[in-house]
Amino acid sequence: MSYKLCEKVRELEPYEPISGTYDIRLDANESFFNLPDEVKDEIKEIAGRMDYNRYPDTTAKALREAFADYYGIDPDNITVTNGSDEVLYLLASAMLQRGSRVVVTDPDFSMYAFYSFLSENEILTYKKNDDLNIDVDELIKFAADNKADMIIFSNPCNPTGQGISAEDAKKLVNGAGDCLVVLDEAYMDFWDQPLIKEASGYDNLIVLKTASKAVGAAGIRLGFAIANDTITKALRAVKSPYNVNSLSQAIGECIYRHKDMLDSRHDEIIENTSSLYKQICGLISNYKLPMKAYEPCTNFIFLETDKAEMIYEFMLENSVAIRWFKKAGALRITAGSKDENNRFLVLLEKCIMKNILKTNR
Repeated sequence: MSYKLCEKVRELEPYEPISGTYDIRLDANESFFNLPDEVKDEIKEIAGRMDYNRYPDTTAKALREAFADYYGIDPDNITVTNGSDEVLYLLASAMLQRGSRVVVTDPDFSMYAFYSFLSENEILTYKKNDDLNIDVDELIKFAADNKADMIIFSNPCNPTGQGISAEDAKKLVNGAGDCLVVLDEAYMDFWDQPLIKEASGYDNLIVLKTASKAVGAAGIRLGFAIANDTITKALRAVKSPYNVNSLSQAIGECIYRHKDMLDSRHDEIIENTSSLYKQICGLISNYKLPMKAYEPCTNFIFLETDKAEMIYEFMLENSVAIRWFKKAGALRITAGSKDENNRFLVLLEKCIMKNILKTNR
């Protein structure tokens, strides 16, 4: 009798992002900024004096202090993980029992449900309203009616770019009772409604952050969980002892110490996103297209259109990668540099005139 994979993983396919080389990448919500040469030089110096034969600091103390200083929070309430994916898996597998009920929202980041599935939790899906946002009172009731153990969602949302206010987020946390609430604030650097500074004051709240978006350090895989002392102790107990390697810790510390650089880049990303959104809306209006672009509080634009596949393929043919959501009939376009955005807009107008208007006649 030969070995067979267990049923829950038998039909799974590995995650495969867009492959190939493209002139412009607007598909993964990364920062269009690379690190400046002076910061790269600092990193080279750091890498040159590192003790590679020693295990990394299990608590990532120096990195936590730099992160805490940047956001104005207590380093003792931070757990550092190997990307946000590690903490998402820990939340689903270690912070809940098998069969626990997890509320996810739709649309939202698919990995919340995926890790809950792997951990054999019961997944309950709250459908967002027509504006692709959350009615907090409805979500509280949905969680209570279903006796949920955890609610998890991104705020602002990936992929819609929409969000709920800090007051509504607090209302949700307070109204959830003994249900754990996980707010993924991966994109909150681009908005002004964070709960990160208040996370440690609640007994049922975890706020997640990442270095992969506004910070522009997707390549070193750093995630952060901010919570009260009890939850933080538990997260540190269930994570791997040496989960974040020494080099990522040191590079992350270096980057977070450059506050002025991060702030100025953050402002430019917001400006470019706003400009891109307005110009996409201008094309929709000018050509009277049956499309809807959602005004974002993130670094990307969510565009609903029945021509999503056509636009997606056209962009790839012209060496521009964007994200296509087949089931939703939508596109997600990350804001790039001004030149990258202009190139995208020229191609979008060309696609409209060459393909969309032609097929609509």
